[in-house]
Amino acid sequence: MQRISSGSKIPILLLTALSEDTDRIVGLEIGADDYLPKPFNPRELLARIKAILRRTSQPETLGGGFAGKRVRFAHLTLDTDRRVLMDDQGQEILLTTSDHKLLTVLLERARVVLSREQLLDLTAGKTAGPLDRKIDNQISRLRRKIEPDVLRPSIITTVRHGGYCLSADVEVLE
Repeated sequence: MQRISSGSKIPILLLTALSEDTDRIVGLEIGADDYLPKPFNPRELLARIKAILRRTSQPETLGGGFAGKRVRFAHLTLDTDRRVLMDDQGQEILLTTSDHKLLTVLLERARVVLSREQLLDLTAGKTAGPLDRKIDNQISRLRRKIEPDVLRPSIITTVRHGGYCLSADVEVLE
């Protein structure tokens, strides 16, 4: 048998017709996270998958790649640990969790056009349906908090037939 890469972030469940104790032991020794012989109960398979995902999922950092830092863009400074935006006058702008995730995704990819589907995947880990406007609503809510003129957005711009783009330079302060 070939060794399964231990550096892989993808959890591995071996689903096989081999059900001897030695087969299970070898499967786990070569790097599988779990082993389920056939025939199996579909509910057991689902329970094992959920258990593997609970064990292997990494805790999400609040600030993404900017965790523990302050980030400056446009006329604003984001404290990623506190999830607080400050404008140039020192006025605090509180962010919801979804606002913070969306803003962090945009800051990490400044000046890159991201489609609705990409933004939904990066912020919620979901795929967008054909009529899904969740990201449009989140962008609108975030714009109301950060844009000097909501009717003519200059920080988060809309790219026709493309998506959205953070159109500001980003500077990491700490």
